[in-house]
Amino acid sequence: MKRIVFYLFGSLLFILVSTTIQAQLSAPGSSGVDETNYPVFSETDSIYIFCSESELEEIGSLRMSTLLEGTKTFLWEKYDNNTSDFEFYFSESTDASNSEISALADGCYRVTQTQGANTLIERAWVFNNWITVNGSSPDTLSNCESFKLIGEYSTPELNYYDLTDNTQLTVFKDTRFQWKEGDVIVAAVLNPQIFNPPTKDTDYTLRVYDKFSCESNKKVTYFSIVTKAKFTVEFGDQDPTQLEAPLTVNFINQSENGNPNQFEWFLYRDLGEIKRESENSQAPIDSIMIVAFDENPIYTYENTGVYNVKLVSKHISALHTCVDTFYIEDYIIVDSSYVTAPNVFTPNGDGVNDEFVVKFFSMQTVQITFFNRWGRKIHYWESDNVRGFEGTWTETVWDGRLMGGRYASPGVYYYNVVGEGRDGERRRAHGFFHLFRDKN
Repeated sequence: MKRIVFYLFGSLLFILVSTTIQAQLSAPGSSGVDETNYPVFSETDSIYIFCSESELEEIGSLRMSTLLEGTKTFLWEKYDNNTSDFEFYFSESTDASNSEISALADGCYRVTQTQGANTLIERAWVFNNWITVNGSSPDTLSNCESFKLIGEYSTPELNYYDLTDNTQLTVFKDTRFQWKEGDVIVAAVLNPQIFNPPTKDTDYTLRVYDKFSCESNKKVTYFSIVTKAKFTVEFGDQDPTQLEAPLTVNFINQSENGNPNQFEWFLYRDLGEIKRESENSQAPIDSIMIVAFDENPIYTYENTGVYNVKLVSKHISALHTCVDTFYIEDYIIVDSSYVTAPNVFTPNGDGVNDEFVVKFFSMQTVQITFFNRWGRKIHYWESDNVRGFEGTWTETVWDGRLMGGRYASPGVYYYNVVGEGRDGERRRAHGFFHLFRDKN
């Protein structure tokens, strides 16, 4: 606002716009400031906001500071919107450099500083702004897919008045909301729907705040009613890439928030067997081999095959039974027939390991493809009648020459074997080997 200085000389009154700040009105402890937007009154006043704890707390304060020395009179007045006028609030004469009023209720305050013929007037609005917050996560709005966070808050409307015609106006506070899980913001609305609920009881904090830095927080606990199914498998001492029957598998239950004694394990039959049955019949095929209810079952696969496994976890609450399903990430492939290949190949003509020899067990057909380190196919071998069903059979499948006839360079190469065992199962093997040519 403009500072008006009054000088009285004899019977003449001079009103000049002050170009030197002789006094300043401030609001110690305020958290924010705005300006009036009077529709009629030609000047503007500061609006000081104080963040209080409740509607009963009045913490507003104003301080008039001056550079004038000597005794000064400070007259404080408060605007009454019922009479549209300022009324006496407080007055003091002092040699101090300031005058302060505190514990102020909402309203517009005017201070007149007088020293002899020198008079200066300042005005400002003061508001005690508070926010109270409540929040909850009601069970009736929770289900297996989502839950709702309920927020409630209260905050005063900050109304001020045009000093000419007493028109009521409202301070825009720009109130906003945040729901946070720890330091992570999960929603910016008052009543959000949260999907994919956590499997653990989780605290959420509702924060309500405005542009004046006034805020209030409320912690709410979501009590989880959902579960997440998960498990891993252990094959004992066997290589997970080459499993042979009989195979004992330990199923390790890693489900979250599942009720004890509410787990269901579905161990399916061999996929090849199911496929063959379905091709020869129109009737529904029972694909389940066994259902187990142990928390961590152990099962032995006696036969070769490709097996799928499913775990169902349940969480039973007062209103809901939440269920989650988890399938094994990779099929359990049980092999009794096998193919093995060397990891070193030395086609250097010394009579030792000059040929790449592969061992087969219980195989009927085999196709072997060789690749260099860049994935280029360099050799291929196949047989439709691999012998040796009663014992291991060896076969020379490469002499170290490329498809064009020249010798392969030393280095790392890769092989990929596919075939059908005499047990009717598809077999696979793959790996790398080193090719050396230097003689010892």
